[in-house]
Amino acid sequence: MKVVVVMGGNTTERDVSLRTGAGVGRALQALGHEVLSVDTKDGGVEFYLRAIPDDTDLVFIALHGGDGENGTLQAFLDMARIPYTGSGMLASAVAMDKAMSKRIFAQEGIATPAWGEWWAPEDSTTKWRPGLNDADLKHLGGYPIIVKPNDQGSTFGVTRVNGPDEISAAAETARRYGRLILVERFIEGREVTVTILNGRALPVIEIIPEGGFYDYEHKYTAGASRYECPAALPQELSEKLLALGLKAYRSLRCRGVARVDFRVATDGSPYCLEVNTVPGMTETSLVPKAAAAVGMSYEELVRDIVDASPARRARATR
Repeated sequence: MKVVVVMGGNTTERDVSLRTGAGVGRALQALGHEVLSVDTKDGGVEFYLRAIPDDTDLVFIALHGGDGENGTLQAFLDMARIPYTGSGMLASAVAMDKAMSKRIFAQEGIATPAWGEWWAPEDSTTKWRPGLNDADLKHLGGYPIIVKPNDQGSTFGVTRVNGPDEISAAAETARRYGRLILVERFIEGREVTVTILNGRALPVIEIIPEGGFYDYEHKYTAGASRYECPAALPQELSEKLLALGLKAYRSLRCRGVARVDFRVATDGSPYCLEVNTVPGMTETSLVPKAAAAVGMSYEELVRDIVDASPARRARATR
């Protein structure tokens, strides 16, 4: 089968995407597929039309952030009738919009940290000093709070704010990545994640960053964080997290592989943060770790993602 691996892009997640794409490409070749790796640094419909051959059997989306994760690439491939891996346009777009995802979680009875939204001025040179009044702060549970862009991954632009004098700097950091900024309650406790592979929840992973905050460096630098898989949690809590992970995945109408991130409060209550529809597949990424916990090699993981693609099955019947 001829598989095009789309990776790279021009967002802040470019380096991670290239690493994911390289790993996926090697696995696909080992599985016997003809592989064409496409770096979408330029992007855009005209680029995709030129870069993806007409005889492509499947596009493996390894493009983190931007077009690859916000539904743009998926919409183009749908219109071009080119099969691809992962979630469709709608699920991708909604999952990338953290505020919209949280609205759906709340409606579906999935606990998510309290939040507010700030819109930065369109003109990036306009001075802007957002703040929180007493009602806002009460809603968010007091300090610390999290300030982050609404549609970024890999913790880019995320700041933990410990007091009012840190708000302006945090807002300016998030503003670099987009106008809509999320202000979220910080959940004191443990960081865990659940991988969903083709509708199956894999074991819970606990993330333990060395030195505190799980930022970009802690995510993608070998040895900067420790991981426990399966996480050392009470069985009842683990089962609850697996069920909530599946519920979040289904509530956004995801398919293929996705990763659902949680914080577990000190009282044991889980809070869903977000769903990642194009999760990392690098040597330090969480999805391969979860797959390994059930005896699945990296190549077997890639094979399952490819074989379960609904788009691939649909094309095969035409």
